[in-house]
Amino acid sequence: MVHLWVRAEQRPHEERVGLTPEGAAALIKVGIRVSVEESHVRAIPIDGYLRAGCEIVAENLWPLAPRDAIIFGLKELPDDGTPLTHRHIMFGHAFKGQPAGQVLLRRFKAGGGTLYDLEYLVGEDGRRVAAFGYWAGYAGAAVSLKCWSAQQHGGICGPVAVYGGKADLLTDLRSDLAGLSRPDALIIGALGRVGTGAADLLTALGCGVTKWDMAETASGGPFPEVLAHQIFLNCILARPGCPVFVPASARTDARRLTVIGDIACDPTSDFSPIKVYDRATDWEAPALRVAENPPLDVMAIDNLPSLLPVESSQDYAGQLLPALLTLGQLDAGVWGRARAEYERHLAFV
Repeated sequence: MVHLWVRAEQRPHEERVGLTPEGAAALIKVGIRVSVEESHVRAIPIDGYLRAGCEIVAENLWPLAPRDAIIFGLKELPDDGTPLTHRHIMFGHAFKGQPAGQVLLRRFKAGGGTLYDLEYLVGEDGRRVAAFGYWAGYAGAAVSLKCWSAQQHGGICGPVAVYGGKADLLTDLRSDLAGLSRPDALIIGALGRVGTGAADLLTALGCGVTKWDMAETASGGPFPEVLAHQIFLNCILARPGCPVFVPASARTDARRLTVIGDIACDPTSDFSPIKVYDRATDWEAPALRVAENPPLDVMAIDNLPSLLPVESSQDYAGQLLPALLTLGQLDAGVWGRARAEYERHLAFV
C-alpha cells in the first residue's frame, strides 16, 4: 500500500499545505494510506483531515516515519545536515546550481532517499502539472502596492503578515490607498499565471495596468516604458537570453518608476532581468531601497503565496491531486520524469 505522509511546515510564515481534506479523502478512496502531522500553523485545520479518514500523527515526526512512507511537504526541510532516507515530495530548489540545493542533494545521496521536486512534476508536454503562480502574482502585486503607498506617506513598507483571505487583503489595501490617486503599473509576463494574478489584484483596486508578454519584449530592449510607469512587476523566470528590463543605471536615470516587484525573485541569477538589487527581501522588511530622490524600492519576497495560505493551498492542491492519485506508479508518468530529473542532477554531486 502506498503511504503518503503529509509533514508540518517548519519555515517561518509558512501556513500552506499541498493536500486538502477533500483531496485526502480521494486518496484514501483509491487505497492510499494518508498520515497527516499536526501543525500549530497550518491554515487548514486538522479536524477536516481526521474526518476524511487520515491518521493524525505528531508534529515534525516525519524523520521517524516508516521507511516506505513518501514524505510530502512544500518548503525547505530543517538544515541540520542529516542524511535523508525517505522519498520526499517538496520544492527542493536544488537543480539550478543553488549552493543550498547542492547540500540538500548530498543529504539525499548520503541517506539513499529520493527527491520528487514539485517544480519538476511535468506532463508529457513539459508543462508543470501544478503551480502557485496565480497567488504569487496576486500577493506580489499587493505587497508592491503597499510599498508604493508607504512611499506616498514618506516612508518605506513595514512588515507584512498572513491574511485570512483575499477579502481581508483588499480591505487592508483600500485603507492604505485611501485619499491617494491610483498608480499605474507595467506587468512583464502578463499572459502567464503569475501575471494574471498580479493584473487581477491591481484591477480590483482601480490601478492602471499595462500588460506585456513575449510579443512586446521580443526586440530585446532597452525598454524605456518600464521607467515611465510608477510600478514595474516582473512575472517571468530568469533564463538564458532574458532581456534586461531594469538596468543598473535606473538608480540615477530620469524615471517615474518608484517600485519594482520582482515576483519571480531570482536576484542571484546571472540572467536576472533586474540589475538594481542583489538579494531577496522578506516579510519583516519587504522593501529594499536602492535609490533616493525619487525613491526606488524593490520587493522580492520568495514565498508570496503564503500571504494567502487558504486560497493558495486550495488552488494548488486541486491542481496537484490528479498526480497524487497516481502515486502507485512512481516509475512512470509525472513521477517517473521527476525521478529521472533528480537522478540526472544527483550524478553531479
